[in-house]
Amino acid sequence: MEHLEPKSAQQFLQRHPEALFIDCRSELELAFVGYPLGSVHIAWNEGPSMARNTAFAAEVRRLAAGDVDRPVVLICRSGNRSVEAGEELERAGFQRVVNVLHGFEGDLDERHHRNTLAGWRRDGLPWEQT
Repeated sequence: MEHLEPKSAQQFLQRHPEALFIDCRSELELAFVGYPLGSVHIAWNEGPSMARNTAFAAEVRRLAAGDVDRPVVLICRSGNRSVEAGEELERAGFQRVVNVLHGFEGDLDERHHRNTLAGWRRDGLPWEQT
């Protein structure tokens, strides 16, 4: 798995328009916090119990039309769940998996706030909120 800072991940996506850009956060996170433009949502964990989506790799494979050589870029809140999801995709045979370091919101700062240290939003990359 390759790990890229948010700006480098965006450049990767621009150089590889065939890549799938998957936001693997929960539906609620996307609704309340926003999401990167151009991303597709497939949750790694979902629901009140944050149960793992056991169909995650199958859903990505379907979206990739079975092409495990198609690059997949994963983003989550802080870059942790996307690593787990990426490892699952690698076990499923995907050859080019990229994790966005720091995720969409970045790590917590000393006041326990996000979006202040790093992340897709903090770096000013394109996003929207419904």
